Amino acid sequence: MARTSQEDQKHRRRSRLLKGLLLGGAAVGLPALANALIARRNRRLPPPGWGRTQRYSWKLGEISYQDLGAGEPVVLVHSFGPGHDSEEWRQVAEALSREYRVLAVDLIGWGRSEKPDSVYDGEVYIQLLGDFLEDVVTRRCVLVAAGLSGAYAIQVAVDRPELLAAVGLVVPAGIDAEGDEPDLKDALVHWLLRTPVFGTAALNLYTSQTALGQYLRREVLATPERADAAKIEHLYRSSHQPGAHAALAAYVSGYSNHRVVEVLSRCGLPVWLAWGRGARNPSVETADLWLQRMPLAELDVFEESGNLPHLEEPRAFANRLQRYLERRAEPALSSE
Repeated sequence: MARTSQEDQKHRRRSRLLKGLLLGGAAVGLPALANALIARRNRRLPPPGWGRTQRYSWKLGEISYQDLGAGEPVVLVHSFGPGHDSEEWRQVAEALSREYRVLAVDLIGWGRSEKPDSVYDGEVYIQLLGDFLEDVVTRRCVLVAAGLSGAYAIQVAVDRPELLAAVGLVVPAGIDAEGDEPDLKDALVHWLLRTPVFGTAALNLYTSQTALGQYLRREVLATPERADAAKIEHLYRSSHQPGAHAALAAYVSGYSNHRVVEVLSRCGLPVWLAWGRGARNPSVETADLWLQRMPLAELDVFEESGNLPHLEEPRAFANRLQRYLERRAEPALSSE
């Protein structure tokens, strides 16, 4: 049976990590020295420089988020990948903050949030999002989530619909390979990646500046020229913060996956789907699987984007999302 594009990408990702583990296992002293040198050269992420940085004390650690504007709340949740965090939402958040209160969150283990030594599975993130909406936002909001975070957003919408007015999903995962539970090979990779010498060496190789540049150009962005030095530098710094490897290891080994195909029909909230025409994983054709299961969903396709249209076409993304939110609010206004 032919593999899907997601399965091919998962296979390539696993192969790269296993290669790093083998290289790291060639000797103990050399990778240990290399890991120490990389750790010494790591620099803290600079202050965001946009919005108001706030902290939410959650049970597993403090959560960092940016708070902008005023009005109806819109919560933005970043995608998963090496070095990903709320920075991918910066331009969209600033545009939306003219009309809305915007909260862009760094999930536990990512960005400027705390990174406890824990197993980062989907249930952790689902509970975090629900608690954040209840404790910080405190009123019904629009939750917009990218990539794997889209699966968590849908689960929150099904389990706790009273917290939400609508959901936005940006090239979401959770139906195809990214929704599969980890198998034995994934468990082995996860265990190896958590080993202090060989696993660290593999993840350092996976998050080198050269590897991150290739990752952006081949897997994320529709236009390779957009993988500029500033984006690569941010991903590098973010993925090398102390403790960042634990969440990254869970993601690349499949431990953070969450399958939502069985619950989509139970989502009774309005859903806005945003997809980049050049998205590779999952491709835009996957949108049909979501639309078939959610009759209230609408789809917007961004012709010049890949997996992160909010990063590649922030102005167009913010405009279309705002138009969707305005259309959604019209029936409520007219009924008053």
